Amino acid sequence: MNNLISGIQQVGIGVPNANEVWKWYRKTLGLNVPIFNDEADAKLMTSYTSGEVRRRHAIMALNMAGGGGVEIWQYKNRVPVEPLFVPELGDLGIFAIKIKCLDVPKFYAQLADSEYKSSPENSPEQRANFWLKDCRGNLLQIVPNESWFRPNGSLTGGVCGAVIGVSNMEKAIQFYANTLQIDQIVYDKSGKFDDFDFVDTKQQKFRRVLLRKTLGETGAFGKLLGGIEIELVQALDRSPRKIFEDRDWGDAGFIHLCFDALDMNALKTRCEANGFPFTVDSADSFDMGEAAGRFSYVEDPDGTLIEFVETHRVPILKKLGIYLNLKKRKKQTHLPDWMVATLGWGKVKD
Repeated sequence: MNNLISGIQQVGIGVPNANEVWKWYRKTLGLNVPIFNDEADAKLMTSYTSGEVRRRHAIMALNMAGGGGVEIWQYKNRVPVEPLFVPELGDLGIFAIKIKCLDVPKFYAQLADSEYKSSPENSPEQRANFWLKDCRGNLLQIVPNESWFRPNGSLTGGVCGAVIGVSNMEKAIQFYANTLQIDQIVYDKSGKFDDFDFVDTKQQKFRRVLLRKTLGETGAFGKLLGGIEIELVQALDRSPRKIFEDRDWGDAGFIHLCFDALDMNALKTRCEANGFPFTVDSADSFDMGEAAGRFSYVEDPDGTLIEFVETHRVPILKKLGIYLNLKKRKKQTHLPDWMVATLGWGKVKD
């Protein structure tokens, strides 16, 4: 199979209080459908948690308008370590996540005036976007998007991409475009950019490449997750630092970017052949109590953690014990819209 990922499933966010942060994402961005809300030990992640098994509380939530979710991740036996320095654009790792929006200027007008949002500016694609900080100061980029599942009155959907700092653009493209096949190059620009002013770039020069993968015909949840946008940013005036330098997976900030995998075995083979072996592989089905599947991790050329999840089971109505079981499903086509929409039965109302 040529197409081995279908969309962004979620972005992991390390926080000190998962419930508090989820409340912000529910109220501000409509990410109000929990796929799981679970406490367990991260036994397979010890290579990224200083050799210790860490207990965590994780909440994964979606916006049923469309897009990937957020996995809000809280240590239960450790205080998450904040970055050792203020990350700058171009530093290595996930600098920001992209949130899809039906009407960028209208959503901007809805938000209260605040130092935590920028003025809208045009990207090199000549499309308006703006920056927003969440309740923890993590950066979000609000971007226009035409890939929607079921617009539900909210101007925003879920995660459609990320801004990732890289040290070598050609090597990064080899991973994201050639290996993961997010291979439509929307633009490749170098210079100074007005739409970066809010993130205090001090008029530095950057090379930025926007990669896009449009919605295809594969993936059970492909229509819900939608397309993918990865913006790779390389600092040209300075040597970048790793955002997670001397810190563990699960510490404060964006800890990983997770893609929905269609065939984990084939994906593993492709990654290994291209020089990006899996560093973690659950091998069989993990069980989060409410959801189940197989997960793996790989590192991009700068060590940024990329997760893949092959979904086997997701809850529709947990109280009644109703689940979607995908493990024996032979076709990789989209599930019927009505079936995917049942995920929204668990919506939390504030």
